[in-house]
Amino acid sequence: MSIGEERESSDNRFEWIAEPEEAGERIDKFLTEVLEEEVSRTQVQQWVKDGHVTVNGKTVKPNYKLSDGDTVVLMMPEPEELELAPEAIPIEVVYEDSDVIVVNKPRGMVVHPAPGHPGGTLVNALLYHCKDLSGINGIMRPGIVHRIDKDTSGLLMAAKNDLAHNSLAEQLKAHTVNRKYLALVHGNVPHDNGTVDAPIGRDPKDRKLYTVTERNSKHAVTHFAVIERFKDYTLLELKLETGRTHQIRVHMKFIGHPLVGDPVYGPSKNRGVHMEGQALHAAVLGFEHPRTGESLQFEAPMPEDMVSVLEVLKTR
Repeated sequence: MSIGEERESSDNRFEWIAEPEEAGERIDKFLTEVLEEEVSRTQVQQWVKDGHVTVNGKTVKPNYKLSDGDTVVLMMPEPEELELAPEAIPIEVVYEDSDVIVVNKPRGMVVHPAPGHPGGTLVNALLYHCKDLSGINGIMRPGIVHRIDKDTSGLLMAAKNDLAHNSLAEQLKAHTVNRKYLALVHGNVPHDNGTVDAPIGRDPKDRKLYTVTERNSKHAVTHFAVIERFKDYTLLELKLETGRTHQIRVHMKFIGHPLVGDPVYGPSKNRGVHMEGQALHAAVLGFEHPRTGESLQFEAPMPEDMVSVLEVLKTR
């Protein structure tokens, strides 16, 4: 099963051409799977009912079944008024002013509410702490400019107003944001440094996952440098040139060095040391301040669980 070919899109208009493999698939299921944001099927069905989705220029019902070559257009509705509940969840604030906040997210915390995680997220914590976040990303993701996975720790920036949000989003799009990660991977990486330049798209065998593929994929580049080698493991510093979903995890699996503790892309059997969640930490985040133009860069030390694993490896 493949993904419909995505055509040019604007900020709120998205267009796809259905491919032969999608013929017979319901429109609500199709849109839920092709949208890379964590949008629920219920939300998609409501958009279809409200006329925000057309097929070949006509509105349809949520149970409409696609035909090969159908042109599907989604006009994303304007953000709703924020109704999320602030929660008094402790967060580690690395930097904050009237435009931007940078936090060090702990492993295990979800960034924003999604199906299965209605509360207890970083967004709930930010709403309690800040009271002012940009509304560009709508009701479920206020202020969120970029994300890191639930089981990845480290630095993440959020915007407090629309001016800041637009600026930070443009910097991400232009690849000028400096993002460096620390990762512990399986195996002995033979090269001291290198680049993985391999496109990433939905896994045709499981569309909830991602994989390196030429079909319906997006350009993805990850640079890596070896920090330290152990007998069967390597500690890497990775720099993102692009920011695809699960990019580091997918690229490391692709080159045969999956992340330690990765429950999805890691080895099926435990190979010695173990962590709850992937050994991946967003250690460095640098960007241009959206209002002043000042160059800002922040660092977050490796979390204790990764440090403990490294200490075990050093004694072997």
